[in-house]
Amino acid sequence: MTHRSAYRSFYRKLRAMKLQSLLHYTLDRKYRRNGVPLRTSRAVVRYFLALLFLAGSYPALPHIARAQEVAITFDDLPSHGPLPDGTTREEVTRKILQAFKEAGVPEVYGFINAGKMRDHPEDRQVLQLWREAGQPLGNHTLDHMNLNDNTPEAFEANIAKNEDVLESLMGKNDWHWFRYPYLNEGNTLEKRRAVRSYLKDHHYRIAQVTLDFEDYAWNSPYARCSDQKNEKSIAWLRESYLNTAAEYMKLGRQLSQQIFHRDIKYVLLMHIGAFDAQMLPQLLAQMKQQGYRFIKLKQAQDDPAYETDPDFAFETGGTLLDQITEAHQLEFPPHAEKPMKALAATCRAQ
Repeated sequence: MTHRSAYRSFYRKLRAMKLQSLLHYTLDRKYRRNGVPLRTSRAVVRYFLALLFLAGSYPALPHIARAQEVAITFDDLPSHGPLPDGTTREEVTRKILQAFKEAGVPEVYGFINAGKMRDHPEDRQVLQLWREAGQPLGNHTLDHMNLNDNTPEAFEANIAKNEDVLESLMGKNDWHWFRYPYLNEGNTLEKRRAVRSYLKDHHYRIAQVTLDFEDYAWNSPYARCSDQKNEKSIAWLRESYLNTAAEYMKLGRQLSQQIFHRDIKYVLLMHIGAFDAQMLPQLLAQMKQQGYRFIKLKQAQDDPAYETDPDFAFETGGTLLDQITEAHQLEFPPHAEKPMKALAATCRAQ
């Protein structure tokens, strides 16, 4: 059946249902009051019907699909990973904040481990720079504690000990967002449920992750290669970083389609490392080219998908989409593996 004949059939069905007459009546009243001839209102009716037909016939046309929405988040403030010689934490932070500004990224939550400032009190400057740029902070536990290796009581105490610094820097702004270190939400159901209950009682929202390419794995080899001035290896790091980001964002979208039958609003996890600072402008440009639009964390997590709790104990951390996939014993779509072994070997002394 041609599009024209399909439309005529659709139009006849609407007439039989008297929906066409209802549209005529409504629009005639409006347009006649404004002095528009009846023939014009009938043309408008047909226009609306055509739009209705197209909306039902082409729900997935790529050229009319909305941009994919994603909130960017950063973990491990004020410091993550080794630095190349001559690079400072402040420099890394300024580069990241400048990249946000140039790409138009709104409100990026930085999740902090204030315990890192015991040995490096000067790193508080990183948190101050973040706030001066208008970016918010959230809780990542005081010491980047792994729930799987600790009791719920110890973990909850480590969350609470992080709050003084958050409150001093955030004031009356909303810092009640929590990101699990290592994305580990508990290797027993008792742990998982106990900590979730604590977070709810203390007015925290869990800052879930739905896109993750383990960007942190590039920061250590970058520091080694930079110190060796190994430009060939650094070029490979750049290429593999962007390729892996694209591959795992694609995987996240495939999992979203498999689970929710749509693109949810995504949350991307990144880390405040030296290589991330170098690559962030290119990564954000690549994401824009792939159709992503940047939004705030709250906007992303207002998506009903984030109300899903797999209520399952995991030995290793993963994104919310990973957790749901494993809890329901679904298959992961085919995808390339991350180059972890190659990264670990890059610029190592032989």
